[in-house]
This record gives sequence, C-alpha cells and structure tokens, in this order.
Amino acid sequence: MKQLSEITRNVVLFCLLVAAMACPVALSAQTQGTGNRVFHVNQIPLKLVFVKGGDMQMGCSDERDGDCMSQEVPTHTVTLTDFYIGETEITQAQWMAVMGRDNNPSYWKGNTLPVERVSWEECHRFIARLNKYLSAELPEGYRFALPSEAQWEYAARGGLKSARTRYAGGNTVPEVAWYYDNSSERTHDVRIKTANELGVFDMSGNVWEWCEDWFNENFYAENANWTDPQDNQEATYRVMRGGSWNYAAKYQRCAHRNRGSVHSRYEDCGFRVALVPKR
Repeated sequence: MKQLSEITRNVVLFCLLVAAMACPVALSAQTQGTGNRVFHVNQIPLKLVFVKGGDMQMGCSDERDGDCMSQEVPTHTVTLTDFYIGETEITQAQWMAVMGRDNNPSYWKGNTLPVERVSWEECHRFIARLNKYLSAELPEGYRFALPSEAQWEYAARGGLKSARTRYAGGNTVPEVAWYYDNSSERTHDVRIKTANELGVFDMSGNVWEWCEDWFNENFYAENANWTDPQDNQEATYRVMRGGSWNYAAKYQRCAHRNRGSVHSRYEDCGFRVALVPKR
C-alpha cells in the first residue's frame, strides 16, 4: 500500500507540473521590455529589435570611420536608454497596411521594397496612426516615433555589441549596403544585405532614413547634453541618416549626417520606426 501511495503521489505531482507548463506565465515589466517585438497591422508584421542602452562615441573619427566631414565632428560620448529599432526600413506593404491599400507614393513598386518619396511630415502621420492602432500592445511607457539621430547611430553601430565598423554591419560596403556602385540606380528588397550586430538590416544604404532631430551642422560642437540627446532647436532641415542607392560609399558610413526639407519627398529617402520612452 505504501508503494502504491508513492506512485499515486508521483502521478499527481507529474500532472501538476504538466498543467503548470501548459499555463501562460505572466512576464514582469522588465522581461516584457527586453525582447524583440513583432506587431501586426492588417496581418502585415512589423518587427522591432530591442536595443540595450549604453554609451557610444558618437560622431566621426579618422581611425574608425574615415572621410570625416565638418558636420560629423567632434566625437563625443553619448548615453542612451533602452529603446527598440525597426529590423528593416518601413516597406511598402507596411506603409499600405497603415495608410491604405491605394496609398503608395513610391517610385519603384514592390511590397518588400522600402517605401520612399515620403516626407518627414508624412512619416509622422504614419506614426500617429501606428500609435493609435497598436496602443493596447505597446510596452508600458513606450511610443512609436522616428529615432533620434543618436538612437539611429547607436543602433547602426550595433549598440553594446558594436564591432566599431565603418558601415552598419561591416567594413566592406558591398556586403552590407545598396549604394551607387551596386544598386543599378534603384531601391532593393529589404533584408538581402548582411545585418549588423543587432540583426538590423539596411542601416547603411538602400534609402536615406528620416530622424526626429532638426539638422544643425554645429550641433556636436555646441551641445553639452549627451544623455539621450535630441536637437529640438528649430532649423530649416531635419536629419537624414544611412546613405542610399544613389550615393557613393563614403555617404553610407554610420557617422555620416545628411539633411532634408520636412516637406520634400525624395526617391532615395524612406524611414524606419523606433519604440522609444515617452517624454
């Protein structure tokens, strides 16, 4: 009888273990905030990669980046808090899922091509709809936004996993970027070139990417706040980053800064979204 009782007890314990494994486990807020995220809008997936915060030497150095330009110096230490960055540039399928099936401003058409010919203002309209559509699914305290210039460069360089390469994902530009010498003068599907250390694609090349900041050529030299920096001083242009199919190799560097009018649409400019802490 004693042996039978032990067998019964073991069976009960086994059943309880199976039941516990079958039940969903509630994750803590910290756990929820540190993994990659996949959202769906009208059945179209949107993946964001978690970027652990930390320090970075932002800007151009001759040793690491080469071809330094006046607006890219001096290098300076910035500190970023945790955020998420789009695994790819926003594709035309993702754009139409949010903005409507008949709304595709791109010159080159294709669901997995990056959307282009979208102004900075139109990107904000897309993001406003995205925040409304996915409000119930966002991590607590976060919102969709264009990345700040500092967040963009930190993610492009691989965050804490950075190998300190010239381009996003390596030092050999044809392996990581669609640029003037290999693009046949047009955009290409996302996720084809080698990803960077975080698993993020096309942060060098394909299309320029809008950032949230106003563009100030002397921002690095004049600013003193290097914790989650963002240039909110109104100017004429907004920042564009990452190079494009239409530019030479030196413009694909992680350090390079470009600018564009908020109202303008460019055939080699799109964007990627970020999930950032609410301000």
